[in-house]
Amino acid sequence: MKIGIVCYPTFGGSGVVATELGMALADKGHEVHFITYNQPVRLDFISHKLHFHQVLIEEYPLFQYQPYELALSSKMVEVVKKYNLEVLHVHYAIPHAYAAFMAKQMLLEKGIHIRVVTTLHGTDITLVGSHPTYKTAVEFSINNSDVVTAVSNNLKDTTNQLFNIRKNIEVVYNFIDVDKYSKAGEEECKRIALAKPNERILTHISNFRPVKRVEDVIKVFFEVQKEIPSKLLMIGEGPERMKAEILTKELGLKNKVFFLGNSTEIDQILCYSDMFLLPSKTESFGLAALEAMAAKTPVISTNTGGLPEVNIHGETGFLSSLGDVNDMAKNAITILKDDKVLTKFKNNAKDHTKKFSLENILPVYEEIYKSCYKSKV
Repeated sequence: MKIGIVCYPTFGGSGVVATELGMALADKGHEVHFITYNQPVRLDFISHKLHFHQVLIEEYPLFQYQPYELALSSKMVEVVKKYNLEVLHVHYAIPHAYAAFMAKQMLLEKGIHIRVVTTLHGTDITLVGSHPTYKTAVEFSINNSDVVTAVSNNLKDTTNQLFNIRKNIEVVYNFIDVDKYSKAGEEECKRIALAKPNERILTHISNFRPVKRVEDVIKVFFEVQKEIPSKLLMIGEGPERMKAEILTKELGLKNKVFFLGNSTEIDQILCYSDMFLLPSKTESFGLAALEAMAAKTPVISTNTGGLPEVNIHGETGFLSSLGDVNDMAKNAITILKDDKVLTKFKNNAKDHTKKFSLENILPVYEEIYKSCYKSKV
């Protein structure tokens, strides 16, 4: 099949999933075309089966904000026509599903019937899409997609609560290449460069937006390090990073917390880790938690959004109420203080990720594409 994928080319979960999906589809022999304003950060090669088409926006003084949706929909039309694409798979309702509808209408006037699959990832629904400014357009875009998927049951339910959705939303979980995250040995990971042999390493990975509550990460670690010798790795960039750095200094943790910025080598970083902290206000799924678990790293998280579908309380880690840093710290200490307990949680985490393996999820998307293609005939 010939498939167009539209996503944000960033370090966020939706961009990561879309990119990994496209590369996996190309490995299976499908022709995949990414359409976005920059090359996705995890798109590490281009081939005859894998293509990237950049959306360019011309500066024009009339516009205070440049009309990306118009440029995107026009680029979709161009790529569909030139390469005879059969399906457009757009990740995020805003602005991608809306732009895809515009492209679909323009193509219909030329006698070309393209099918649109929209995958909802969370922020496009819970934080942005439900805003009165965008709600009508998002609702329209979802209802006019040919197939709609959500990355968790919680997100499906939330979407149906916030919008008047006339279509069935299929739940297709985010996936992971489990083999990629096989735990490397300490020598290969060079763990000693960050921590002493008797120290535990805790990790947080996010885009440092307010919803991630990175200050809670620091607060949890502050309590943990009182009981257990440990270090904290903070991976990512975003608006809340400075607050986290200030809090780190205020608590006297400067030599125990490392801010490492964005990285495309998450699997390598996670091989250092004994525990992953994710105290988010909400997560539609929690891809970062799943990546950590695939690397045999137990997770301490909140019980919000889709996280309980990923992190199983008492098995792969622990769930706590939003903002309850003391409970999170207590649960973290329970796991970290005993080698046998830590090993058990690590093995449980790794085993649980098999449910979300690429080999299980990829065929689901292939069937969705095929159903679109068949319905064109």
